[in-house]
Parts: sequence; C-alpha cells; structure tokens
Amino acid sequence: MRVAVVGTGVIGASWATLFLEYGHEVVATDPAPGAEARLRAAVTADQTRLSFTKDLARAVADAGFVQENGPEQPEAKDEVFAVLDAAAPPATVLASSSSGLLPSRIQHACAGHPERVLVGHPFNPPHLIPLVEVVPGERTDEAAVEKAMAFYRGLGRRPIRLRRELPGHVANRLQAALWREAYSLVERGAASVADIDTAIAHGPGLRWALLGPFLNQHLSGGAGGIAHVLEHLGPPMEEWWADLGAPRLTPELAREITRGVAEELAGTAEAALVAERDALLALLLDAKSRTDHL
Repeated sequence: MRVAVVGTGVIGASWATLFLEYGHEVVATDPAPGAEARLRAAVTADQTRLSFTKDLARAVADAGFVQENGPEQPEAKDEVFAVLDAAAPPATVLASSSSGLLPSRIQHACAGHPERVLVGHPFNPPHLIPLVEVVPGERTDEAAVEKAMAFYRGLGRRPIRLRRELPGHVANRLQAALWREAYSLVERGAASVADIDTAIAHGPGLRWALLGPFLNQHLSGGAGGIAHVLEHLGPPMEEWWADLGAPRLTPELAREITRGVAEELAGTAEAALVAERDALLALLLDAKSRTDHL
C-alpha cells in the first residue's frame, strides 16, 4: 500500500519506519525547512520505498492510507485536513495521531468526506509500542473504523477502539491520573522525583508492562480474584481516592520537578538512556510475542 505520512517530526518519522518495515511504500510531507534530511536521518528502515515532497496534496493523491502528525492546534489541523479531504481518494482513511483533540472537531474541516476521518493515536515510539487508539468521530463510518483497525493490526499493532470521544482518549487520561498524584506527592514533600520514578519503574510498572490494571488486580486476589479484592480492599481504596491530591502546575512546582529530573539524570546522556530504553522495549516485546496470553 502507498501510505502518506503528513508531518515528519518524532512521531511521523517513527510511523514512517514502521510502515517501511512492513513493506509499504511511504510518501512523506512536511513544510518545515530541512524536514526531509531530518526524516531520513531518523528512519532506521530501508528507505528504498521512501519518497518526500513538500506538496501536501501531491503526497496524498494516490495514498491508500493517510497518517497525519501535525501540531496539536485545531486551526493548524483545519488547514491540513481541508487539503487532505480535497486531495486524497474518497475511500482513503484519514487518521490523525492527535493525542488529545476530538475527531469530531477535526472532521469540521472536511466538507467532502468527513466519514473517513478518525484518530489513530499511537504511543511514542510508534514503531516499537504496539498500542494504537482508534477513535471515531460523530460522522465517521463504521467501514473506516474497520479499515483502520485492520490496517494497524497488519502492522503488528494492538489497536483498541474507543466507544466514546474523550479529551486525551484512554491511555493519556490514565497517564494523566498517575502524573497528577506524582506531582502532588512532590508538592506535598512526600517523596522525591527520583524516588517516585523508582517506585513505578521497579514496582507496579513492571506488572503493568505485562497485564493491565484490572487483570493485575484480579490476579492479586488469589482464588477469589477481583471480587475478593473489591470486597476486602475496596473500602480502603476509596479512602486513598479521597486523599489523592489535586495539584496546580505552579511555576514553583514546575521548577521543583525540573530540578528533580535533572538531579535524577545526574549527567546521564539522554541519547544513551533512550537507546537503552528502546533496546529493553524490543526485548520485552519479543518475549511477550512468544507467550500465549500477553
């Protein structure tokens, strides 16, 4: 398939790598100066089937699937999707990588074929992390949803379909809930930035990488499963909920968190950290692929 990648920053370049790895022809487009050079430096797959043009309409004219990765700004999305709607073949799905905008809002710019517009939100980096959140808008056809789900599955991804539009979709909202309490713990002076990272990375985060919150809770209940957990730990959990913080991201808190991250890195080269993270991700994903239930 010919896949158009619109916007070639970190997410777009990662999508392009994935599409190429799975044998698709990729045409990429980005108006920023030097975009093609940065894209080719970032893509780790064979680039024989990778082409680049600054002409947005030309990039999508023959595309069988479009993955848009532009700025998280409604007005910018309007400009891009008006062109995509007019230039892409009518049956081509227009998927946005937007991490928070609602697809119904994005559809407003598509006077011709809003029924093929949806959100296909990945997690960074898309060529490694399998999750893709597929979010239809008010006017999205079921056929477009099914086509997107099948396309992402064909890339070895694990797409989920949202049943309702929400700002931030599902996974970002779950992350935001954790970040909210993490920031509150720093604000309260209960734990340092480094200790909070350690608590997650070397505690529940290890289990969350294998199973989700409900199945992990179920397994912690022994023979009684999640019913036992909810019966015996439900009341204290409600007390914890009531005590969770509601921090405001004040300049003071932002400075404290920034300082804490700098202290945690303590001279560590971020490029090396990213490389180690990605290498471990690859090992984990390979191990999970060889299990029956993970």
